[in-house]
Amino acid sequence: MISLLKNKKHFFIVKFSILLFLIFYFIFSSEVFAGLFDSTPQLVSKLNDAFDSIKKWLLTLATPAAAVSVGVGVFMKKFSFGDEERIRTAKKLIRGTLFSYAFILAIDLILSAISSLIS
Repeated sequence: MISLLKNKKHFFIVKFSILLFLIFYFIFSSEVFAGLFDSTPQLVSKLNDAFDSIKKWLLTLATPAAAVSVGVGVFMKKFSFGDEERIRTAKKLIRGTLFSYAFILAIDLILSAISSLIS
């Protein structure tokens, strides 16, 4: 009985060691990431293209949306006729729009930092 438990334990340790070796081999292998040491791996170039298209799409969509939101806030403030609640709402709308647009413009910096880390 004790011999049988030792054999199971030994078999588990050998199986676990082989599995651990394979995992580390594929994680730290240079061929997996670099594709036999190419200068620009295909995965990295696809990710760079994806980041560029996302950045372009966000800026194309965000600029008119921010302009419309700021315009609505300005007109809401202008035509509030002294209503304090509308003035506060308009100020919140303008402030939120400007912060959001600044964040979207900062995404360019974030995406370029990520792409420089990848490549």
